[in-house]
Amino acid sequence: MKITTIGLDIAKRAFQAHGVDASGRAVLRRKLGRSEVLGFFRALPPCLVGIEACGSAHHWAREIRALGHEVRLIPAAYVKPYVKRGKTDAADAEAICEAVTRPTMRFVPIKTPEQQALLVLHRTRDLLVRQRTMLVNSLRGHLAEFGIVARQGTGGMGELLGILRDAAETRVPALARTALLRLADAIEAIETQVAEVEAAILAWHKASEASRRLAKVPGIGPITATAILASVGDIANFRSARHLAAWIGLVPKQDSTGGKPRQVGISKAGDRYLRKLLVLGATTVIRHNKNKAQEGWLAGLLARRPTMVAAIAQANKTARIVWALLTRGGTYDPTLGRQAAAA
Repeated sequence: MKITTIGLDIAKRAFQAHGVDASGRAVLRRKLGRSEVLGFFRALPPCLVGIEACGSAHHWAREIRALGHEVRLIPAAYVKPYVKRGKTDAADAEAICEAVTRPTMRFVPIKTPEQQALLVLHRTRDLLVRQRTMLVNSLRGHLAEFGIVARQGTGGMGELLGILRDAAETRVPALARTALLRLADAIEAIETQVAEVEAAILAWHKASEASRRLAKVPGIGPITATAILASVGDIANFRSARHLAAWIGLVPKQDSTGGKPRQVGISKAGDRYLRKLLVLGATTVIRHNKNKAQEGWLAGLLARRPTMVAAIAQANKTARIVWALLTRGGTYDPTLGRQAAAA
């Protein structure tokens, strides 16, 4: 009995392994505890191991790969069609074992600890920013009930905090002031934490030559540049600039049949966080373009299409520029595009 392929369904404590031989015949079905996983794979000869790309998958992929096995991570959506019936760990492990051997299957690159550490910074910052937004909206809503309204933005928020902490202000009842001061303290504490996380991201950005090059592209700053490098990993995994843009989810969704091509809205099938950053950067580029009334591709697109459609197109173009810079090296040169258009 020689096991050539194993499908491993991972969880917090209970793991399920399904192994097959070269002919595809099942020769192993075994439940493993968390402490037994590495010992089990250490005793096996090198084989192909498939794991569903979910929580802790990158950690287990690195550990099992270090034991001499070839490990491939599969998106969960691509495993589901191979589940025959029901939802059990054994059925999932069998489906993973089947999916990992398909020649057209797409896999998730295994992230390094450094990539995951940088992504933890980004996820933490994103969570803190969302919490700050919730607190600010709550404070604005409560103060509006007492007729206190300020302009949008950080300047308006500063006015509200000043009014709330003014002892001579009589519009806010004392009972409400006690609760709202807690919200104000939480907002200021989160702002300090966000600044600390952003400082750590900026320090990594300054130490990375590739991140500094990406930050020179219009619509990309240190936050977006570091997020791209942490999420993309090895750019060789993307065979073309179009492939990278599609992976992020910046291409039209196909709804074609009977030989009649039909494209609808963007697919949104990729990295939501990365797509959000690129689209926000694209809107900044559009605002800058409108203010300066520049001519060119973007100005022509804005003249005939809605602003958000142009923003998605600009984000797609930015993703393609990123692929070119990471693949070929060099720095961003805006004159190259103009020269190619003129030629």
